[in-house]
Amino acid sequence: MKKILLIGDSIRMGYDKYVEMAFENRAKVYYPSENCRFTSYIIRNLYDWKNQLECGDDVDLVHWNAGLWDDLVMIDQKPLISLDVYKENIERICTIIKLLFPKASMIFATSTPVQEELFTFHKRYNRDTECYNEAACAIVKNHGGEINDLYTLMKQAPTEYHSDLTHYYTKEGTELITNQVIKCIEENLAIKGRSLDYDQLFHKKEKILGI
Repeated sequence: MKKILLIGDSIRMGYDKYVEMAFENRAKVYYPSENCRFTSYIIRNLYDWKNQLECGDDVDLVHWNAGLWDDLVMIDQKPLISLDVYKENIERICTIIKLLFPKASMIFATSTPVQEELFTFHKRYNRDTECYNEAACAIVKNHGGEINDLYTLMKQAPTEYHSDLTHYYTKEGTELITNQVIKCIEENLAIKGRSLDYDQLFHKKEKILGI
């Protein structure tokens, strides 16, 4: 049975359990219970998550994302993680994934657009997210990884698909993102997930720690 590891921020936390359902009895899906936050946090914790999840060295695919915490503009008008440091961190994460999971292929999911006009104390700007996405994609591709372009997918999504200024925990938003993640995994691993009935599965937006 194939092994899939999902790593990422609260966007990932909106789809991970549904991906697991789709591949039940077809692949083993692992993911941390916590929000993986920003790139430096992933670098620090990826080895620990591997041990906690007991997924082993033989993971077949790592699907991951990082960026919305990194490009968050703080009160001093600077991002939490500068673009130059972000690039270095993406490079390091790609290397660490290869070291921890030597047989795994890699899919990087781009950070999704936000309703930037709703931010108050901290800020996010889609133009920054586009820059961070572009930088990350170039590095991941250089490491032989694939791209799951969630940014483009959600850029044209109706405002109603948002559950708040950042997230898409509505039924429609969840379905759109989850189905694209499932499709990317299916194509990468040549396996087929089962169809999900979102009307049955989705009752209310998840209360997930995110920023």
